[in-house]
Amino acid sequence: MLIRDVRPWGGQRSEVEVADGRITAVRPHDPDATPSPDTVEGRGRLLFPSFSDVHVHLDSTRIGLPFRPHTGAPGVWAMMLNDRENWRKAEVPLPERVIGTLERMIANGTTRVRTYAQVDVDCRLEKLDAVLAAKERFAKQADVEIMAFPQAGILREPGTVDVLEASLRSGATVVGGIDPCSLDKDPKGHLDVVFGLAEKYGVEVDIHLHEPGHLGLFSTELVIERVRALDMRGKVTMSHAYELGSISESVSRRLIDTFAELDIAMATVAPSTDGQLSLADLTTAGVRVGLGEDGQRDYWSPYGNCDLLDRTWQLAFTNGFRRDDLIEMALAVATMGGASIMSHDVPRLAGITDRPGVAVGDRADLVLVDGETPTSAVMDRGKDRTVLHDGVVVADGLSVLG
Repeated sequence: MLIRDVRPWGGQRSEVEVADGRITAVRPHDPDATPSPDTVEGRGRLLFPSFSDVHVHLDSTRIGLPFRPHTGAPGVWAMMLNDRENWRKAEVPLPERVIGTLERMIANGTTRVRTYAQVDVDCRLEKLDAVLAAKERFAKQADVEIMAFPQAGILREPGTVDVLEASLRSGATVVGGIDPCSLDKDPKGHLDVVFGLAEKYGVEVDIHLHEPGHLGLFSTELVIERVRALDMRGKVTMSHAYELGSISESVSRRLIDTFAELDIAMATVAPSTDGQLSLADLTTAGVRVGLGEDGQRDYWSPYGNCDLLDRTWQLAFTNGFRRDDLIEMALAVATMGGASIMSHDVPRLAGITDRPGVAVGDRADLVLVDGETPTSAVMDRGKDRTVLHDGVVVADGLSVLG
């Protein structure tokens, strides 16, 4: 396949050759060349690595359904109860909603997905099964990784541990934890279960952390102790962790250096909150950082639209980025940053100026987007997109193929 007349990361107009799922050549654009039947016309569009959504709750989506007023109350437990009360009443069955949402994500350029699947004594494996079905449906269009997520905590409802373990036997490849102190109020017991299951099934860990300030730091330090003791370098992600940068500059520096040393990744959903660890400092230190949309117009939040380019704009905006290099860094986080969390065959971003994913030898998971520069693409978020996965066109003009 030849991708003709594209601008990798906004550079010179080029021809990009693809074979066996990899980029095999990048050369200057020849306007006089005769296109072959297997040519993808770039028409001068920008070429980026495809997006990697590494924090999305496909199991709670209401994308495509009528808009409904938000009915959740503040706090994780209250929001979880609101979801539990309403998710079965939706106008369309959950499996259809999940499939439709994943399809829209692929159409917009996302070909790598780490999705949560809530497991608890109420839904048991019902949500996991819906996400597994969507993963199978789009196996040729996207890589989907499923995390078994105890949204309601692990210890406060008897039987949760059994359901969590059953989910790992049923196809989940990441085990989740959530707010070990504030939700279960037993951080040791909570993390004993999470890391015990991770060891038993050989899976990675993703800790959902909303806890504020020093409490969040305490939980994080317990996680760090487990990573060291169990030698789980490169196998743990901290998601959200909104306030780890709120305590002091020295604590922030220590955490960033420790995350880099132990290869503990971070996943952000670009929240509008103060106190986060610096995205630029994390990237400069070599911490794997990825982006996600979180819930998508669900019972937790009315936000989310299946477009990670839109969320990249939010990441740049909430961080106050104006310089082009920082906005492009946000785009690198949304693409190859997340890819490096899902596969350690993908290297960490090498600082804020690293623009990987479109060179010879790279996997041909790509998205063509209209725009003048990478920054303008983030600002304008055009819809003239073509998406490739493993060197095959899987979406064009916001329609999924195959």
